[in-house]
Amino acid sequence: MKILFVNHFPLTGSGSGVYTLNLAKSLMKRGHECAVVFPENRREYEKFPGIKLYPVFFKNEDKIEGQLDFNFPCFSTHPRSDFNFMDMTKKERSAYQEAFYRKTFEAVYDFNPDIIHGQHLWTLSGISCTLGEIYRLPLIVTCHGTDIIGINNEREKNINWGTEWAHEAFEYASSVIAISTDNLKLLTKEFGKSKKVKLIKNGINTDIFYRDSNLSREEVLKEYGIENNCDNVISYVGKLTEIKGVDTLLDALAINNDDNLMTLIVGDGELRDELEGKAKLYGLKNVHFLGNLPQDELQKIYNIVDCSIVPSRKEAFGLVAAEALACGAPVIVSNIGGLTEIVSDDLGLVFKVNDSKDLASKINEVLSKEKTFNKNHLCSVIKNNYSQDKIISDIEDIYNEAIKKNIKTK
Repeated sequence: MKILFVNHFPLTGSGSGVYTLNLAKSLMKRGHECAVVFPENRREYEKFPGIKLYPVFFKNEDKIEGQLDFNFPCFSTHPRSDFNFMDMTKKERSAYQEAFYRKTFEAVYDFNPDIIHGQHLWTLSGISCTLGEIYRLPLIVTCHGTDIIGINNEREKNINWGTEWAHEAFEYASSVIAISTDNLKLLTKEFGKSKKVKLIKNGINTDIFYRDSNLSREEVLKEYGIENNCDNVISYVGKLTEIKGVDTLLDALAINNDDNLMTLIVGDGELRDELEGKAKLYGLKNVHFLGNLPQDELQKIYNIVDCSIVPSRKEAFGLVAAEALACGAPVIVSNIGGLTEIVSDDLGLVFKVNDSKDLASKINEVLSKEKTFNKNHLCSVIKNNYSQDKIISDIEDIYNEAIKKNIKTK
């Protein structure tokens, strides 16, 4: 079959982008064809063999013909944009809708998909259902959690733009995918109980994220100009934004005051300067901000650390936790959202969200070997339960069911 994905964010730098890319790659392995409509703000962007790409260009550093005169909007921030959906003017919303309608129309006409799979219950999924009605195409939507946050934020500001599109998409969609039990609860609260909502937990690409015991910590750190002067190394991977709780991690590091601990912070975002300043204020000499890294480099980072920290204040699933575990790194996560569904006692530790003292204690527990983990066990649990290839048949079943229903109603 031919699947057209429509995503609110680029295919790198966001959870939904990685989700879409992993899904497309797995589907192509099984003989399907995939295309993606997505925002982009660079002239030279990543291409992925076999995936047909339909970018909508936005303003950033590059001048691109036909680009919109603002950056692509986000629910919070993206490594390449801090422009928020809540801050859009009516003119910008109209331009955004028109640009994506035209590009999605082009993709439908050119690619001729059997089904559309929208990411987020938000504007673009609503636009997709409009085109779906015209061309009699079924629509599947994955809820990623940030869309529900967007709906709540709109209510606080008396806006009904994305929310209206979200409810229209929910009504039209054949199925709506929830990526965690917590995500499912939020969906039910907003849209009511519905048989069309299916729980299919997120999956990771285990062809990229796997344990490699041959990697040298010294050699990997040398790639970033870092001398291995500490016995212990931990990591954080994700956006540098308030919702991700990196400040809580820095507070915990200050409490421990361990000169023998190195922390690698991977990612970018609106709070980077503030967080770097905080690390200097605390005198944390062994905290290194590495910026955004491609997935193959993340795999190396996860393989050389003693544990990875996910201190999020909100998290629908927690893809980075599963990716770290797949590489044999135990994780320490906050007790919110989908994170606690992934992390059991044999995979890592859980701390109270926003509690830097509790996080500091949990870091000590792991690094002191008071709590130990079997790296091979971590890898096998993730591969058996969260591999993209394991869950792809459930996605295919949803697609096939939607297509069959659609044929009957034509």
